[in-house]
Amino acid sequence: MLTIDFLDEENYTTEKEREDIETLINYTYDYLKKDKDAEVSISFVSEEEIQTINRDYRDKNEVTDVISFALLDDDSDVDIKGMPVTLGDIIINTNRAHEQAKEYNHSYKRELMFLSLHGFLHLLGYDHMNEEDEKEMFGLQKEILDAFGLSRD
Repeated sequence: MLTIDFLDEENYTTEKEREDIETLINYTYDYLKKDKDAEVSISFVSEEEIQTINRDYRDKNEVTDVISFALLDDDSDVDIKGMPVTLGDIIINTNRAHEQAKEYNHSYKRELMFLSLHGFLHLLGYDHMNEEDEKEMFGLQKEILDAFGLSRD
């Protein structure tokens, strides 16, 4: 079972949007055949907040759309009986999500779901630091979104 804690103090998202994200993330966890109890935190923040986080923790003083902080390199390293594995945190800039939805000519919902999935895959160890990894991760994102019924249309 996967538990998701949402942090949205400024109400950047609706309850329906958070429910949709929770459904997609749980779908992804099952799709990837993950069976450990786990938990993840998803926060929705302003451009100023994400820029500060990006600057302070990644030495990049710029606004971005999503940042993920994985707590473990490999969730198999921790197995405390009866305790869920804490995968990490996903931080999403909803203003950037709105802008990118317009730029890519698809819905805000699709962009918000894409960013949530992208961040979640980072927590599961996927990355796009080189061409091979990028192809794998982006291919998996598309595969999951298509299987979930959320194509780019």
